[in-house]
Amino acid sequence: MAKLDVQKTAGALGDYLREQRRQAQMSLRQLAEVSEVSNPYLSQIERGVRRPSAEVLQQIAKALRISAESLYVRAGILDVDESGARMVEDAIALDARLTERQKTALLDIYRSFVGVESVSDAELTEVVTEANQEEA
Repeated sequence: MAKLDVQKTAGALGDYLREQRRQAQMSLRQLAEVSEVSNPYLSQIERGVRRPSAEVLQQIAKALRISAESLYVRAGILDVDESGARMVEDAIALDARLTERQKTALLDIYRSFVGVESVSDAELTEVVTEANQEEA
């Protein structure tokens, strides 16, 4: 049963990555070059054959200009609760249309509504490191 869940998670991750790559209008070869992940390995990830490490997901996310945390959730490395606040905060921080004052106000409002503290980069790094050690 656990193996089936891993395959299901890998397949969902692969479908999501393929869709993100297509939205970015990148070929598999282009993504491989930009992310510095081999073309065959990326193909295996997209087909759900391989489950990548957090480090590989981070490289892919950077190349696609998407949140690494969203990939960690889809890969089963992070729970939604651990990364949800971080993804919203990142989206606010990355929105070029907002001034710094607006970003700060939105973050304060968001945190007051959901009752969460900001997730630090150190905490996120610790979770990813633990996930990588479990995979090894």
